[in-house]
Amino acid sequence: MKLGLIAMSGVRAHNPELTALGLTLPGFVERNKVIASLPSLGLLTLAGLTPPSVQTRYLEVPDIDAVSGVPEEFDVVAISSFSAQIGEAYALADRYRALGTKVILGGLHVSAVPDEARAHADALVIGEGEPVWPRLMSDLLENGRNLREVYDARLLDYDFRDSPMPRFELLNIDSYNRLTVQTQRGCPFRCEFCAASIRISPTYKVKPVDRVLAEIREIKSLWSRPFIEFADDNTFVNKTHSKQLMRAIAPEEIRWFTETDLSVADDVELLEMMRDAGCAEVLIGFESTTFSGLDGLEQRSNWKAKRVDKYLDAVRIIQNHGIRVNGCFILGLDGTGLDSFDAIWQFVQESGLFDVQITVQTAFPGTPLYARLKSEGRILRDEAWELCTLFDVNFKPAKMSVADLEAGLRGLASQIYSDESTLERRARFRRNYHLQRRSEMRQRSQIH
Repeated sequence: MKLGLIAMSGVRAHNPELTALGLTLPGFVERNKVIASLPSLGLLTLAGLTPPSVQTRYLEVPDIDAVSGVPEEFDVVAISSFSAQIGEAYALADRYRALGTKVILGGLHVSAVPDEARAHADALVIGEGEPVWPRLMSDLLENGRNLREVYDARLLDYDFRDSPMPRFELLNIDSYNRLTVQTQRGCPFRCEFCAASIRISPTYKVKPVDRVLAEIREIKSLWSRPFIEFADDNTFVNKTHSKQLMRAIAPEEIRWFTETDLSVADDVELLEMMRDAGCAEVLIGFESTTFSGLDGLEQRSNWKAKRVDKYLDAVRIIQNHGIRVNGCFILGLDGTGLDSFDAIWQFVQESGLFDVQITVQTAFPGTPLYARLKSEGRILRDEAWELCTLFDVNFKPAKMSVADLEAGLRGLASQIYSDESTLERRARFRRNYHLQRRSEMRQRSQIH
C-alpha cells in the first residue's frame, strides 16, 4: 500500500493588499518564511506509527493552483491543513477521491467542524491522532481498506510516554530552516481566541525528557547543527519538567526557539538554564499593552491582565540573559480602540523587544471567541475560513470599524517592520546584552 502524507503549507494573507504589503516588509517576509518552512510534525508523527510494510511519502502542497490534478498518486492520503487553506485541502481531497484514492482528514480544523469535513473524506480523525492511528492502519491493511467514517480520540487517554519517533528522514532536510519537536501538549490557560492544540488535547501533558532527547538526537543524525522549534503551546508551564529538559539538552549544543508565557521572567535559574541549553528566542503572547485590552481574555484566572504592569520588566530580564523576546500583539481586541496602535508602537520602542509579531484577532472555528462573536452577530461571513490567516479581518471589532482595523494593521506594520526599526531593535538588543554581561563579569571579579 502506498500512503501519502500531504501538508497544505502555504499560509498567506487572503487580502491581496496585505500580501503585497508583506512582500515589502522584512519582518513579515521573515516570519512568513519561517512558518512556511516548518514541516507538519503531526503527519511525521503519524508516519512513525505507520507499519513498515506501508510505503510512506511526505509531500507539501503550498498552492493547489500550481498542481495539475494531484501531486502524486497514492492508494491512501492523509491531508493536513490550517483553517485558512481548508478549502484547498477539500479540493485536493475531492481530486484524490475521484481517482479512487481513500482520503483521511484530521487536525484542528477538522476536529472543530467534522460535519463539514465529512463530505470530502472517507475517514475523519477527530482529536489527537496518535491513539487512533494504529487502529486506522489495521482497518486499512487487515480489512481490505474497510475504513470507519470516524476515528474519535476525544474520550481516549493518550500518554506521551507512548509517543512514537517522528519520521524526520522522510523530509528533504535542505528545504527547511528549522525542524520541530514537541515537548508538551495543551495549556493550563484558557485564552478565548486560542486555536492551538488545547482544542484537541484539553488535558495538559508533558513528554518524558528521554523521549524529547531521542527526537533531538534523531534530527542531529540527519542535520549536524540543527535549529529546532519546540512546537508547544506554552513550553515552560511545568517548571520542574522544564529544568529537567534544560539539563538534558544542554550538552547537545543545539540552538532553539519556542513559545512560552511571561512567568519565565520570574525564574532566574530557569532563564540561565535556557541560555546555557541554547535558547535563542522565545515568543511571548503579550496580546495588548493595557488592562482593558487583556481583561477577560484568559478565561480561567485573568492571568495576563493581572501581569500587564510587569511587561517591561519581564522583557528586560529575559533579554538581559541573552534570550531574544519576540513579542506578539493582537490587534482589534474588544477592550481596545484606535489608540491601541500607537500604544503598541510606543511599547515596542520602550521595551527594546528584539522582534515583534502583530496579528489581527481571528475567530477560529471551535474556539470560544468564534462562538461568542457568532452569538453577537459579529462574524462578517460565517464559515469564511479563508480569512483565518491572522492578518485578515473576519469579525466586526467592538470599538473601531473593519476599515480602521485594517488600516491600523498596515500602519503599525509599516512602523515596526521598516528596515530602520528592525535594525535598531536588533542592535539595541546586542548592545544591552553585552553591557549586562560586562557588568556581571565586573561583579564576579569584585567578589573574588
